[in-house]
Amino acid sequence: MLFSEILTQITPAAEQTISLPEGWGQGRALFGGLTAAIAWQHIHYGASDEQDLRSFTVSFVAPVQPGQAILRRRLLREGKNVTQIAAEIIQGDNVVLSAFASYGRTRESAVTVTDTPVAHVPPREQGLPFPKIALMPEFTHHFDYAVTVGGLPFTGNKSREFGGWMRFCTESNPMNIGYLLGLVDAWPPALLPHLSQPAPASSLTWTIEFPEPLNPQRQSSDWWQYVAHIDYAAHGYGHTHAHIWDQAGELVAISRQTVTVFG
Repeated sequence: MLFSEILTQITPAAEQTISLPEGWGQGRALFGGLTAAIAWQHIHYGASDEQDLRSFTVSFVAPVQPGQAILRRRLLREGKNVTQIAAEIIQGDNVVLSAFASYGRTRESAVTVTDTPVAHVPPREQGLPFPKIALMPEFTHHFDYAVTVGGLPFTGNKSREFGGWMRFCTESNPMNIGYLLGLVDAWPPALLPHLSQPAPASSLTWTIEFPEPLNPQRQSSDWWQYVAHIDYAAHGYGHTHAHIWDQAGELVAISRQTVTVFG
């Protein structure tokens, strides 16, 4: 089932039941980028067209499983300038994912600081793809990668940076936040190249911010640039931040994650 087909199941209803498919596994759970995109799509139906998404935070409370799930949305506050909305994914009477979105209206301001980090990502032709083998998580087969910063997971590469280029293999639609969430989370945690053998790892919390609305000319099939930096890692946890650019080098998102690693 395509990423886009999964999202089209979702309706504007504040509470609804959807079916989560097989084929998007990430260890013992569904791929976090997919479940985050589901939460965003549900939240987005409750937002005003006059406000843009500024920040989106996800807490991966428990492994989300294929099968039926309940989506529940709450409008926390709707103001003239800012609206805040929460959503949950529920399975077996338990919250398995909690998300929170802040939307804000564009307005005049005396503060303007628009110099953004520049993409220094080597060309994708120089990159290494993730091998499409059974050892790799199911969801990775839906994406193309070219690793040009740092090293591949489980290769003992001690760089504090990890990234390169990414795109959907089989999607070709106008880009939206849901697709971007899938692409950004498709990258393994930046800690994994430090390991010399496979070990479980996953996102605990994730906040992603959007300086500007996405360019409507961009497509989900385009190549996008991603570089994550390890700020600190010890005791089985890592704290990372990342920048995401389109293929022209325009900054589209700033991401921060707390990740767990069992190795």
